Amino acid sequence: MTTQQAIQQGAGQGAGVARHKGAILAIILLSYFMILLDNSVIFTALPSLEADLGLSQGELSWVQDAYTLVFGGLLLLGARAGDLLGRRTVFVAGLIIFSVASLLVGLADSAWWLIGARALQGIGAAIVAPTSLSLITATFPAGRERARAIALYGATAGIGASLGLVVGGAFAQLISWRAGFFINVPIGLAMILLAPRFLPETIRVRGRFDIVGALTATLGVGAIVFAIIHAAEASWTSPLTLVFGIIGLLLLVALIINESRVAQPILPLRLFASRLRTGGYLGRMLYMGAMIGFFFFTTQYLQNVLGFTPLQAGVGFLPMTVVNFAVAMLIPRIVARVGQAAPLVTGIALTLIGMIWLSRITPDANYLLGVALPMVVVGAGQGLVFAPLTSAGIAGVSTRDAGAASGLVNTFHQIGMSLGLGILVAVSANAGTATADAPAATQMTEQVSAALTAGSVLLGLCLVVSLVLIVPAERARTRQSNPSPALAGEGESS
Repeated sequence: MTTQQAIQQGAGQGAGVARHKGAILAIILLSYFMILLDNSVIFTALPSLEADLGLSQGELSWVQDAYTLVFGGLLLLGARAGDLLGRRTVFVAGLIIFSVASLLVGLADSAWWLIGARALQGIGAAIVAPTSLSLITATFPAGRERARAIALYGATAGIGASLGLVVGGAFAQLISWRAGFFINVPIGLAMILLAPRFLPETIRVRGRFDIVGALTATLGVGAIVFAIIHAAEASWTSPLTLVFGIIGLLLLVALIINESRVAQPILPLRLFASRLRTGGYLGRMLYMGAMIGFFFFTTQYLQNVLGFTPLQAGVGFLPMTVVNFAVAMLIPRIVARVGQAAPLVTGIALTLIGMIWLSRITPDANYLLGVALPMVVVGAGQGLVFAPLTSAGIAGVSTRDAGAASGLVNTFHQIGMSLGLGILVAVSANAGTATADAPAATQMTEQVSAALTAGSVLLGLCLVVSLVLIVPAERARTRQSNPSPALAGEGESS
């Protein structure tokens, strides 16, 4: 191809992207929503699933853990594959894997089949999640357009988690737990057919694949996630927990050493040179550690203490979902006026207030005052937080690093969920009334209260990270680049 032909092709592709940006964003967000839905749809459906297949407690925990383990372990690899092979191509491949796996989950008739299919879902999710965010950065230029796209992406992250509880509970009670996974098949098929038509193919990065980096990143993160999951089931001092934890740490050390030496790393260490991005990654990990505990334990409280059905428990999260969505839609306007630092800090503070409020629950709490109103506060906070955290994680990255930065955002998202759930489950296990004749509702309430209190500590740490790393870096970036604060990254922070 001649230079003139390449220019004409690029111009034609650019015009096509400009015409179809709405369709592009819809495909990306629907696909991302689908995989996030399956992160939480399982929670309200677990009792029905357990009864249908006769699963043990260990098998039941691995239904969720297999997905989380593979998802977290393969994220960086999925992001790098998009850079090397073209993000549209890899995105479609991830959708195919996820859709087929969803069908297999719905057809499962045994524990091994179900757990294996959930792991396969994790592979598809690890490809779709980072590729979807990097496609946004490649399609929407920095400024107002990207700010709106990232705001919608952030809203999808929050709403997907809470709406999954509603969907899971509704299907489990009215149809079957399987319906929550079968619904992915037509959605996935539609996205697979539409993506090649509307999504632009990105320029492939030429070069070698960092095999050592890919293996150490995948196995290292996977070992850490496994250690966290096992700690929640056994203990933090269990030999298996310690062995996998140490192996994971050693592999991550080897990853850092390797990435500092290779010419084309799977994880460019220069991404951590920015305080803004580093704060975005750490803040996301701490925030998601608290939020996964919020969903996991509040669901149990609603069903096991207040006596809600799976459907009622799912609907019980709607106040949070509605407020979350409404606030997230206002984020571009808010940030255009005050920058991203103020909404971020305010959002974390609101989430912290709501979490502390909810942690004061009692066995006979009134749903409206004791649960719904704290949820509204948490939802408002979450609506403010996700877009700024996402933006911070990809701020100032070049096109060549877009995939890696997107992979890190989602990697810290998954590690935060795994680490947070492991910590909070361990905290809750050591809480509760010691007397054997104490009512089960009292014991459960004390365990949920302890877990939510620990989640409040994680949110406190998230607030500190934001104040120490993100806020100063964002202010410095604003002064250096543009007097009008922008949500999306337009320069490098110190």
